[in-house]
Amino acid sequence: MPGPYQGTPAPGAYPQAPAPGTYPQAPAPNPYQQAPPSGPYQQAPGSGPYQQAPGSGPYPQPYHQAPAPAPYQQPYGGPGPAGGQGAVGCQICGAVPAAAVTVRGHQGMLVIMRFLKREGVFCRTCALASFRDMQADTMVLGWWGPLSVLITPFTLLANLGALSGIRRIPEPVAPGFRPPLDPGRPVFRRPAGILALIPMGLLGLAVFAFTVLLAVGLVTGASAGHPTLTPGSCARNDATWPEQDLAPESCDSSDAELRVSAPADGSCPAGDHVAYPEYSEDGGTSLCLHPLKG
Repeated sequence: MPGPYQGTPAPGAYPQAPAPGTYPQAPAPNPYQQAPPSGPYQQAPGSGPYQQAPGSGPYPQPYHQAPAPAPYQQPYGGPGPAGGQGAVGCQICGAVPAAAVTVRGHQGMLVIMRFLKREGVFCRTCALASFRDMQADTMVLGWWGPLSVLITPFTLLANLGALSGIRRIPEPVAPGFRPPLDPGRPVFRRPAGILALIPMGLLGLAVFAFTVLLAVGLVTGASAGHPTLTPGSCARNDATWPEQDLAPESCDSSDAELRVSAPADGSCPAGDHVAYPEYSEDGGTSLCLHPLKG
């Protein structure tokens, strides 16, 4: 029984035994603390939907130097150039061997003109096609201008030098990544080459006529500058001795000053003048000039 000074404790002041028929309860869970995942979907450390591997993710990574490009390889999966790693293929079809070629062209258009050039590394077939096309176009379109008439022949001759270099390129030994250009017919078997024979023939005729006229002019000028004197004829001198500017004159004329004679024994008599050799018929024999007036 409780004593006089011992009262009944207040409810809840001391731990109480559980009521009959009840079970002890676990502490209430913390609403802000989540239990670790478990089961078949448990993720390993460092993974998860929000865990990114280094060097990936939607944002660009810091800039890094790109690796050096690989050496040139034949496009379209074709075979590499023959002759080793340093061989150079045609820039049009890719065939080897190839060499540097330059072909020139010209177009005359009355007042203006155009200088054309096609250069690059070509195989024999593509280079020959480029030469024939450029040469044929120049032979037809290169003459139509006053200066182009003079420039076109030199352009055509320069291309002949390029043709000799093209013929030294060996035939292709390895196919390229595309078919080569079609060389077509030779230049003078094309309509353009046949048509070009007209202005070329006219130009050649003009050059020939100019050469003939120049030669005739030189001969005529020489004859006019130095008239021919013959022994037994008379002449006058329009210059002051010892200069000679002789001209034929009739012996009956009062203007006759000198009688022409051939030298005896290779020399002229005393008191006679010796004419320049240019006044003789052969241009090399000196004539004697006897004064008719004292």
